[in-house]
Amino acid sequence: MKKTRTLLFKLFIVFLVLGAGYLIYLDARITSTFTDKMWELPAKVYARPLELFAGADIKPDDLAYELEVLGYRKVAHTRKPGQVARNRSRFEIYTRGFGFPGEREPARRVLVELGPTKVQSITEEGRAVDLMRLDPAQIGGIYPTHGEDRVLVRLDAVPETLRQGLLAVEDQRFYQHWGFSITGIARAAYSNMVSGRVVAGGSTITQQLVKNYYLSPERTILRKVNELLMAVLLELHYDKDQILESYINEVYLGQEGRRAIHGFALAARHYFDTPLEQLGLHQQALLVGMIKGPSLYNPRRNPERATQRRNVVLDVMVAEGVISEEHAMVAKAMPLDLNRAPSIRDTFPAYLDLVRRQLRIEYRDEQLTQEGLRIFTAFDPLLQRQLERSTQAVMSQLDKSGELETASIVTRLDSGEVAALVGGRRFSYAGFNRALDARRPAGSLLKPAVYLAALEQSDKYTLASVLSDTAFTVPRPQGEPWQPRNFDRMEHGDVLLYQALAHSYNLATARLGMDLGIDSVADMLRRLGIEHAVPEVPALTLGAGEYSPLDMAVLYQTIAAGGFRSPLRSIRDVVDARGVPEKRYELLYDRQVSLQATYLLQYALLEVMQNGTGRSGRAALPEWMTAAGKSGTTNDGRDSWFAGFSGDLMAVTWMGRDDNGGTGLTGSTGALKLWSHFMARSSKRGLNYNMPEGIEVATVDSSNGYRTGTGCPNARSVPFVAGTEPRRKTNCSAKKSGIRDWFQSLFGD
Repeated sequence: MKKTRTLLFKLFIVFLVLGAGYLIYLDARITSTFTDKMWELPAKVYARPLELFAGADIKPDDLAYELEVLGYRKVAHTRKPGQVARNRSRFEIYTRGFGFPGEREPARRVLVELGPTKVQSITEEGRAVDLMRLDPAQIGGIYPTHGEDRVLVRLDAVPETLRQGLLAVEDQRFYQHWGFSITGIARAAYSNMVSGRVVAGGSTITQQLVKNYYLSPERTILRKVNELLMAVLLELHYDKDQILESYINEVYLGQEGRRAIHGFALAARHYFDTPLEQLGLHQQALLVGMIKGPSLYNPRRNPERATQRRNVVLDVMVAEGVISEEHAMVAKAMPLDLNRAPSIRDTFPAYLDLVRRQLRIEYRDEQLTQEGLRIFTAFDPLLQRQLERSTQAVMSQLDKSGELETASIVTRLDSGEVAALVGGRRFSYAGFNRALDARRPAGSLLKPAVYLAALEQSDKYTLASVLSDTAFTVPRPQGEPWQPRNFDRMEHGDVLLYQALAHSYNLATARLGMDLGIDSVADMLRRLGIEHAVPEVPALTLGAGEYSPLDMAVLYQTIAAGGFRSPLRSIRDVVDARGVPEKRYELLYDRQVSLQATYLLQYALLEVMQNGTGRSGRAALPEWMTAAGKSGTTNDGRDSWFAGFSGDLMAVTWMGRDDNGGTGLTGSTGALKLWSHFMARSSKRGLNYNMPEGIEVATVDSSNGYRTGTGCPNARSVPFVAGTEPRRKTNCSAKKSGIRDWFQSLFGD
């Protein structure tokens, strides 16, 4: 007997030690992670804010679309933030205000008057407004693997009726108990005993928070014991207001695809598109009621059930003295008042992919998914909408089978910011991002690098230099000799340098590249922005290698910027969860090619659009729009490319098949159609062709490159580096002629 008591005592001591150790483990788990979990927030990604001022280029329908994607509600007269009243070209907007990096745009009611294409005036209470910014649209987030999303709110910012209503429904003795409720447990135990299984938990708000933070949702006795112990420990370390605030920010309130909606603040935005502090009583009661079953009482899928649950919550609030019967009666008479505006959040996976890749150069995944960073980007919803519309319209004409794929990138000419991006025909499909990862031969899209390398040597090459477009053979140590051919299988004899590029003659280009040296061509590609290795073989002159649309966007952005190379940026600013700026992505650039040589190349690219392989695209553009560009086609029509720029935008478009099969398209019959369709509807300025110092214009005979007189046969105005104009002249003197070539027309009268 004595031995038995001794054994039992020892077992008791062992269990006591183990129990104490387990409590210490649970306590350490809570104290080491609770504060961190309170601040575990995904990064939010925002589009550019729309700036409005008198003279701003925007059409009434575009402003209406911008307000629609921002979730502004259409009303007869605005009374609170987030509303708009439109009467044709007259917009009364009650802005929400927004905290931008370094400054805050206030919420205010403004009157915006528009003409057909521009803002005419902006007033606030009769006073002119020089400049205003709408709040930026959230276009996505960078979530942890479990997909949770939340917006933090401080307890003192939560409406008092919402706080008291929550306690009345979920935990009436919250401020009296020690983390658990004896009566709640007894009530749950009775329900479970009657049903023969675990159907109720009797959990307090503290226990629910512990379950959400630390435990699995399974209903077992062991989990309930852990939940109770950890609830008591949590109450020992943190005060009631801290626990309630954490619960308000953590509680699960629904699902949007793979994105889990946590916390009342995010739910207020998600279901009503209204800040938490501006919710009506009927909206507060609905969110409180949804805690019992976010899917069961989802107001979008089950509006009648959600309304019944909301009214039950209002009755409880009356019974507990939170609100009066009159207030409840009014709230019950209200509709659900849900946000019905279409959301653009997370519907641009290709652009968000670019943002993530650029962020991960400097940020760890944990920072992006837990620290609540706010990422401000250059994404333009209006340009993106038009790029998608153009893609859909042109691709449906070219290919109804769905086998042809495409990708496009649009940048701002003055900043190198990526404003819009399409990674494939299925715009919202988060799969293979062809804009960044489809690596294909670029064909003639690489030819400008060859000609730019030549034009840098102004003592040897000018736009009027004569090139030989005749067949030749390059022997190779191993394998068959290289014998380039023109697309039309013809030879064109002697042609001027700018003509060879404009008409994309392979033979003349390959000869020029061989004369320059393949190493010079490869060096020029690196200077223009191609960072990966290129094959230093003769075929490089005609586009050999593997390049993504992003590679080509970098290259053509450098050309469009006059030889200044800058990294293509999608991100403008990064701000932490407290609104403190972390990093500003400034415009960085360095000169890689002389301005004069780049200017001469731009002339040849303008000629592409006027009289060369891009002339069909020029016909699709408005008459006032001056644009430069280059088409590209690879062997057997596997890839169709076009890259070009106007005065404000640069865009690159690729078309091809994922299986690398033939498309039957050239750069002009495929990618150019999409490019010109987009640019005609999006660009606001033609290319401003200002001649830099050291450039002079001479009139030459386009048939031989000789100097000739204005008005003579084949006379063309061509720019030259000063002192490099042709020395040989024709016998024709200047004549009076009312006909001007396109280059002269750029400079007006």
